[in-house]
Amino acid sequence: MQTRWTSLALTTVLATAGAAVPAMAQSGSSSSTGSIVQQDEAAAARADKNLPNDPSVQLSMADEKLSRDPGSKFSLKLSTTPAPGVAIEQAASGPVRLSIDDAIALGLERNVHLKYDRANQMAVRGYVGSLVEALIPNLRVTGSTAAQQINLAALGFKPSEIASFGLNPADFPTIVHVNVTQAQISASQTLFNLTDLELLKASKNEVRVIDLQALNTEGDVVQAVATQYLRVLSDQANLANTQAEEADAKSTFDQATQKLNAGVGIRLDALRGQVEYQQRQQQVAAAEGTLLKDIIQLNRIMGLPADQEIQLTDVVPYNELDNMDLDRAKDTAFRHRKDYLGIEEQMQLATRELRAVKYQRLPTLAFGGYYGVIGQTTGSYHGDFVAQGTLEFPIFHEAAQRGQQQSIDSQMIGLRQREQDLRVAIDAQIRTAMLDVTASKQLVAVARSNVTLAEQELSDERDRFKAGVDDNLPVVDAEATLAGANSQLVQALYQYNVAKLTLARNTGVVETRYRNYLGTN
Repeated sequence: MQTRWTSLALTTVLATAGAAVPAMAQSGSSSSTGSIVQQDEAAAARADKNLPNDPSVQLSMADEKLSRDPGSKFSLKLSTTPAPGVAIEQAASGPVRLSIDDAIALGLERNVHLKYDRANQMAVRGYVGSLVEALIPNLRVTGSTAAQQINLAALGFKPSEIASFGLNPADFPTIVHVNVTQAQISASQTLFNLTDLELLKASKNEVRVIDLQALNTEGDVVQAVATQYLRVLSDQANLANTQAEEADAKSTFDQATQKLNAGVGIRLDALRGQVEYQQRQQQVAAAEGTLLKDIIQLNRIMGLPADQEIQLTDVVPYNELDNMDLDRAKDTAFRHRKDYLGIEEQMQLATRELRAVKYQRLPTLAFGGYYGVIGQTTGSYHGDFVAQGTLEFPIFHEAAQRGQQQSIDSQMIGLRQREQDLRVAIDAQIRTAMLDVTASKQLVAVARSNVTLAEQELSDERDRFKAGVDDNLPVVDAEATLAGANSQLVQALYQYNVAKLTLARNTGVVETRYRNYLGTN
């Protein structure tokens, strides 16, 4: 049992556990008073159960119908190139078209962190099998045959000693040949061992903890892939804007050059237009580099080769998120946050571990035995069997048991603190995410208005320049204003979508409701 206990303690290093202990009645209370208090508490519990849920709780429970499995069914098979000790995947020959659902599906299938978590899940489930083995009946069949030659003289046997008994020493050879064959079927069964039984129950909680950790990693992957996908979309929008601005600057530069050549313009306008055009060229080059680097990062998160060409099929989404009150969001988080549910599961795990330590003081009962035949290989055989029961009483193990109990008690105290701290952290994270969503939504509205105004300003200044009313300095300034407004709009849209994803992550539903938050249903 000690070995199994050590194994369980090692696997629970992933997170310790604790459980709330009911407060004990004060020693000075009378039995009648305690009975009345218990009856009142039971009546209050029944009354609370019959009350309707808080409106926020009802709304959060109604949101369950919005949940869908993350990603699509998209998968990608790549060729591999053999390398020393490992096979390296090679990029596909052409660009891979990906929607945001396809990208998330690839991330959930190929992300290396998820592969580590799945390996841990297999390891824990294998450990559970070893605990089951200690409680179920064990049946084994064995058979053996042996040929042996024994030198009796080497063992101290002297033929002369036989003669003292009136026997002929020649009838007793000193070299003896023994050929023995036997077969057995043996069985063993633990009849009573509450410690192992409780550890088996605890292992189920442990499997649940590992599963929740894997689900938590899935949420991280979904958020990371979706965020990087949006980043690439923003890079593409920035590149398109800078290319359009480059074309506009080229047109302004050409007009100034034509006026100069025609003798109706000034050289300063041509120089100013050339400088503006070259600055836009620099911005295009920078935007192209940023786009390529972010595509590499997206490939990395999805588990694809860095040089894989991809083509995003979705456009930058914009969907105004319905207002969600704080209590509704917190209720959703407490029911869906995998890290919070993991701590609760670890508390149950530690409670069972503590119970298993206490059960070490109880006796254990087991049964075992075998039946078989044994005899000379070429002679006759006889049956043999053993049937035995084992009853063990622990006597001098109290120090070790108290040490294990104190260790688990300390873990439970730590987990209670972690649970309280996480509840406070969840509240703060949700509040912050809601503020970000509100602020970024306002930024999008202002940025769109700025773009409209900047476009109108640029149109008016171009008309004045063409009519010869003014030089091209106001045109250049208007182009710079429009470029800044477009860049701010792209950044505001990205911030708004990322803020919504963060809110979904903080409420624990990003992997199942990211479509609703982004508006990509």
